[in-house]
Formats: sequence, C-alpha cells, structure tokens
Amino acid sequence: MLSTGLPQGAVPKLERPGPLRDRVYEALLELITTRALQPGQHLVESELAGHLGVSRQPVREALQRLNTEGWVDLRPAQGAFVHEPTEEEADQLLTVRTLLEAEAARLAAANAGSAGVAVLEDLCAEGEKAVDVDDVDAAVALNARFHAKVMELAGNAVLAELAGQVDRRVRWYYTPVARQRGRQSWIEHRELIAAIADRDEQRATAIMREHTEHTRTSYHARQRT
Repeated sequence: MLSTGLPQGAVPKLERPGPLRDRVYEALLELITTRALQPGQHLVESELAGHLGVSRQPVREALQRLNTEGWVDLRPAQGAFVHEPTEEEADQLLTVRTLLEAEAARLAAANAGSAGVAVLEDLCAEGEKAVDVDDVDAAVALNARFHAKVMELAGNAVLAELAGQVDRRVRWYYTPVARQRGRQSWIEHRELIAAIADRDEQRATAIMREHTEHTRTSYHARQRT
C-alpha cells in the first residue's frame, strides 16, 4: 500500500480511447468523488502515477485541471491536496440541487409514462438491496442513477445540463451520509415514485424538496453523530 492510501481495487482502469491526460483526469476525479481519495489527503504525483500506470506528466496536468475546477488545492512548497469543502460550500451546492431536483420531479410527474416509472421502481429495488447488505458504494451509485432518471423523465435538456454540472459534487457530499440516510432515503424514493405515477406534480415537488433537504441537513449533522 502506497502512502496515498487507496483501498484495494479502488483504482479504476484507464479506458483506451481519448487523450491520456483526460483519462487520468477522469480516474482521479472518480477517486475523489467516491472518497477513495479523502478530503485533505496529500496527492503525490509519483505515487498516483504508479497506481494508474502512467508517467507523472499526465498526472500533473490532471491535478492542475482539478485545481481549476475546485477539486484539488495546489499549495506552494507543499504540493497537491484533495479539497476540503467548507460547510458553506456544501450548503450552497445542496441548496441549488434542491431547486433543480424539485423542478425535475414536477416535470417528471407531468411527463413520465409507465415505462419510466417502471425503471424508477427497478432502481429503487436495487437500492434497497444495497442498503440491506450495507453496500454503501452501490447505494451511492444507485442513488445517483435514480435521480438522473428522474431528471431524464423531466424532459428538459437545459435543466438536465445544469443538474449534470453539480451531479458529481452531490455524490461527493452524499457519500459520507449514505449509511446514515440508509433505508429512509429509499422510502422517500418510493413516495416520489408514487407521486410521479399518479401524475401529482405538487406532491412530487414537495416530496423531492423534502428528500433533498434531508440530505443537506444530514451532511451538516454528520460530525455531530
């Protein structure tokens, strides 16, 4: 185990297509998003290059890009560190997420057909199974897929684009509270599915707003539990 402390099997395989620097960027961003690389963790170019099986140059380029996007902090004479989000940063992001997701739920209730509802039900069943076996990584991934499907069913391309811009940071903030949210999160998903199936726009909006607010408050309370 190198000092970067990556869990066994955590490093994603680099896909062949595309420039190497982009593939390294995607790999590092995924490690940060899933918290295999923890906030505040020192990122050593040579060790990351060794993990990924590449030279230091694409790692350096990826870290610079991640710094520009706010995922990594480059500190003079110290090196690169995974960004540690402030409570204010998290609050602002999760508040915006609530606005986007609530509108998506309303539109999904207005537009979704039986096939879309069936997909949501299948994702919810998978999420419940992940909670039952305490597979947090799977639960986080399925939660993201569920919300992405609601956004797809909304049928608003601009809304989906905006949601896509915050999706990875939402996953980043959700991961440390996923176990705490546990089955309750999927109970709320079931309630949302019912509202969408009933084409009840007002109820779907209210359920989604409350659901995303629970995640926001859970994130802020995580260090006190």
